[in-house]
Amino acid sequence: MSKTLILIPSRMSASRLPGKPLLKIGGKSIISHVYLAAKDTNIGDTFVATEDEEIYNNIKEINGNAILTNKARTGSDRIYAAYKKLNLKDIDYILNIQGDEPFIDKESLINLNNHSIKNNLKISTLASQIKNIDDYKNESIVKVSTNDKINLNKPSKAKYFFRNIDNKKYDNIYHHIGIYLYEVSTLEKFFNLAQTTNEKKMKLEQLRFIDNNINIDVYFTKQSPIGIDTKEDYLRAKILMESKN
Repeated sequence: MSKTLILIPSRMSASRLPGKPLLKIGGKSIISHVYLAAKDTNIGDTFVATEDEEIYNNIKEINGNAILTNKARTGSDRIYAAYKKLNLKDIDYILNIQGDEPFIDKESLINLNNHSIKNNLKISTLASQIKNIDDYKNESIVKVSTNDKINLNKPSKAKYFFRNIDNKKYDNIYHHIGIYLYEVSTLEKFFNLAQTTNEKKMKLEQLRFIDNNINIDVYFTKQSPIGIDTKEDYLRAKILMESKN
């Protein structure tokens, strides 16, 4: 049976909201919410990968697993560095969960892992329906276009990723969710590739795969988790989560 390792990249120096991993929601840091949700899937061993001792110590305080890495170009590069440093045996896949999405959906992660392994996919990711037309031009919401319509059990290849779509043709365009499942050899290939012009211009690491003709399979999820990129995102997430409790 294929074995999956969950790694969560996190850093304090996010440009739009510095220090966001340790901002509190319901008495817990954002990164601890993500870690506990990921661990609860029982997909595999779970670690936070960070360059910051504050984040490392925060995860240790909840008896979690964390590993310190050097500064990295992107979250996926940090993931690979953490994997190499951990030196775990018999890992076939790595699930990369962004450290700023405390509302990640457990069933979507399990579905992504199971279907991707069953179909021997090299790299797969999640996307959801865009419900607000203004989101097509909201650069904080990354969009993905796919060859075909996607559903829970039927993925499609990603054609491209965007921050802003300024035309009216919205067929097969979805809200991309920054969760990836890589076959280990594919992640290694990514790590050894130079950053592309499009990747650096758009600040979208997934374009390194696209620009190098590495297919990304996109699965649908009904859930649209709230990524926390700005102070407004944080306040909205805080109200939502604390109201549920």
